[in-house]
Amino acid sequence: MSRAPFPLRPTPSRRSPPVPPAEYLTVLTTIDSAARAEEIARGVIEVRLAACAQISASVTSVYRWKGEVETAEEWQILFKTTASRYDALEAHLKGVHDYDTPEIIATPVVRGSAEYLTWVGEETVAP
Repeated sequence: MSRAPFPLRPTPSRRSPPVPPAEYLTVLTTIDSAARAEEIARGVIEVRLAACAQISASVTSVYRWKGEVETAEEWQILFKTTASRYDALEAHLKGVHDYDTPEIIATPVVRGSAEYLTWVGEETVAP
């Protein structure tokens, strides 16, 4: 069993998050294969647009596209990032995504542990 690349229980820190909690986001997208999900997730992490990406097991999506009801198997990717990195993350996702209109939805983090949010902020500093 492999270990996560970051501590599952962050070391306690006296530091406050580098930005207020409301400035952190989770960003969701979907893609049509597990391999593409991992490729996209790794690319985003490598360029520090998010601190973490979680790929969920396949889901069945039902939606209307070009006047027809479609059903597709998709993988969700949930990114942890800061609001200041959102525009660059969205542009990156649009550039690497296979879909004409990819799902890219950001949800603000209203609360979170100071240690974890500090880690997210540190990992998303622009290179």
